[in-house]
Amino acid sequence: MLVSRSDLINPSRFVIPSLMRHQDYLDVSASPDRETFEQRLLHVAQGLGFDLASGALSITRPGQKSVFMPVGSIPQAFENAARDDEQARRDPVLRRLRKTSVPVVYDQAFYVADGAADLWEEQAQYGYRTGISMVMHMPEGKHFLLGLDRSEPLPAAGAELARLIADVQLLAVYAQDAAVRVLWELQCPSRPMPQLTPREREVLLWTREGKSAWAVGQILSMSEHTVNYHLRNVMRKLDVSSKHLAILRAQGLGLI
Repeated sequence: MLVSRSDLINPSRFVIPSLMRHQDYLDVSASPDRETFEQRLLHVAQGLGFDLASGALSITRPGQKSVFMPVGSIPQAFENAARDDEQARRDPVLRRLRKTSVPVVYDQAFYVADGAADLWEEQAQYGYRTGISMVMHMPEGKHFLLGLDRSEPLPAAGAELARLIADVQLLAVYAQDAAVRVLWELQCPSRPMPQLTPREREVLLWTREGKSAWAVGQILSMSEHTVNYHLRNVMRKLDVSSKHLAILRAQGLGLI
């Protein structure tokens, strides 16, 4: 499943992807539907040297039934086995993901050390032998889990593995908003479409062009404080945590 090993490298910041791969990340974030999202996730995963890409959107809110929507290149037989509640409770990877959002890796030794060698042996036959996973926590009780898996061992701890972990972390950042859109929002047509004011659209459009808040203020004859005020309103309306994600979501919804 989505897996980890907590004692490995914890990169403190994202690493900018190569220019050749940057468009792939953007394509993932702009996925218009579930099928395209899955295809693009797998494309990036394979470019990073992984055989499988899987994830899940989890929504937990007080007083409401929890929602769990898996996505990705998950073999059907393995998906059926993974839905076993008892196995999920025993899986050391899933237990770790509930406690941390730091990207980590797993392998057979991780499961053996936790007394769950049988779980690793069961998943290994489907290609889940080693991998990297993480969870992104979003507003309103939404969580996006991402796991990239393969049969071959990962690089030993060092610069190569650190770069790979950072790439997976960056992919999760680009994928989280698309996951909410294609797995949740498109299946809930009764949800009201966010509305942006003309000023908010202007601020967002200039921000998309790479302008700083100060520069946008100069262009639109407003203070930097006012620009940031509009950006905060946009982020709140679109239910995202950064202006970058606000741009991606606004584009996906056709608001800009």
